Amino acid sequence: MAGRDYGEGDAGTGVAAGARTGKAAVYRRRPSKEDLVADALEAGLPSLGKAPDHGSVREDLYQLARRMRAAVFSKPGCALRAVLHECDTTTAERFHGLIVSGVIEPSVRLLRQVVRRGVARGDVRSDAMDDMVFDVIPAMTMYRSKVCGSEWRDADIADMIDRVMVPLLRPRDG
Repeated sequence: MAGRDYGEGDAGTGVAAGARTGKAAVYRRRPSKEDLVADALEAGLPSLGKAPDHGSVREDLYQLARRMRAAVFSKPGCALRAVLHECDTTTAERFHGLIVSGVIEPSVRLLRQVVRRGVARGDVRSDAMDDMVFDVIPAMTMYRSKVCGSEWRDADIADMIDRVMVPLLRPRDG
């Protein structure tokens, strides 16, 4: 994929036509197919928005997990996962970075806000502000996506929140 000679019908031709510009203009900003695809996928990933605030950690986690699922299973999210499977190791690292920066890091940031709010309300134990805790929902989302090939229905998300996250975060008695 190195170089600029991509031949007829390559990604740049389609992008150039869609943008109503020339292929040369497209590749002036993106010197390779990987750059072009990465930029397109990154631009298309849906935003997770602000941390939900429904007054309960359980509901906030549920709504946030649904948004995370929507991002992972959006067209750009599905394309990004598919590209990862088709790339060599070096190229895959670039696209893996897009998943981390476009989905995982924003998810963890919002999870931290939700849990921090729960700690302040007394709904969550104070020592729950732990990186491993914040890995659970993204890890389950990726596991369901990559290993199980499942889109993870709302009922499955609710079950995971109720059976894993709520008990994990619940203040300890006494």
